Amino acid sequence: MAPMPLLSYTKLECSFTYTAVDRLNTGFLFLFFLCVCPVNTTLFIQMGANAVLCCPAIPETKAVLIACVIALRGQPPCIISYKVDTKEINETSCMNRRITWVSTPDQSPELQINAVALDHDGLYSCEVVTAQGNFLRRHDLQVLVPPAVTLLPGENRTAVCEALAGKPAAQIFWTPDGDHITKKESHSNGTVTVRSTYHWEQNNVSAVFCFVSHPTGNLTLSIELNQVTGVTSVLGSLLTILYVKLFLLGIILLILGFAFFQKTNYFRK
Repeated sequence: MAPMPLLSYTKLECSFTYTAVDRLNTGFLFLFFLCVCPVNTTLFIQMGANAVLCCPAIPETKAVLIACVIALRGQPPCIISYKVDTKEINETSCMNRRITWVSTPDQSPELQINAVALDHDGLYSCEVVTAQGNFLRRHDLQVLVPPAVTLLPGENRTAVCEALAGKPAAQIFWTPDGDHITKKESHSNGTVTVRSTYHWEQNNVSAVFCFVSHPTGNLTLSIELNQVTGVTSVLGSLLTILYVKLFLLGIILLILGFAFFQKTNYFRK
C-alpha cells in the first residue's frame, strides 16, 4: 500500500470531515474527524528585507504535528515538519532554500526568511494538527523588486525614461503633456522593464519630468531642454563662436586695408 500524504484532507472550509493523517511515514495513522480552517493572506515583501511567516495561533500543548509546505514558483514543493512529542524536525526537498524556523517550533511555530530573494516568491502553507482538528494558514508571498530608473535625452525634442527590471512593472507618467510611446519587456526571472519615449512640440518647454510609480516607492526625474537638445545646442554655440570670430576678423582686415590704403596715398604724394 502506498503511503498516505503527510497531511490530507478533503475540504478547505471550516467543516467537519473524515480524514486520515500519516504520521511522517512511521506507519501509525491517526483516524478522526478534523476541522480544517484556512486563513489566506498575501504578503508583499521587498527584495532584501526579512520576512516572518506565521502559523495558526494554536497552543503547542495541543499540537501533535506542525507541517509547512513551501511551493516556490517554478520549483518542486518543500516540506518542513515538526513532531511535538519527539521534537523531531524533518525536511523534504528543502536544500538551499534559506528558510528556517524563527526559533524552535515548540516555542514559536513561525518560518523566517533572511534577505528575501526573487526566488522566494511562492505559496507558503502551515498546518497544525491537533486532537480536535487541523488548522491551516496560507501565505502568498510576492517579492517586490524596485526598478533602476534613468532619464536620458533623445533627438528631435524627445526624452527616454526607463524603469529597468522591476517587479511588478512600473508605471511611467510625463509632465508637461506630450505624445509618448511606452513599451514593456518581460524577463525570465519575472521582472519587467518599462521604457517610455516622450515627444513634445512646444517651443517654450524648458524642462520635462518623468514620474515613475512603483509599490516600492515613487520617483521623479527631470531634464532641462538644453540637455534634451544637447547636440543642437552644441552646434548652435559653435556656429555662434565661429560667426563672432569671422566678424572680428573682417573688422581687423578692414582696418588693415584702410591703413594700407592711407599709407599708399601718403607715399604717392
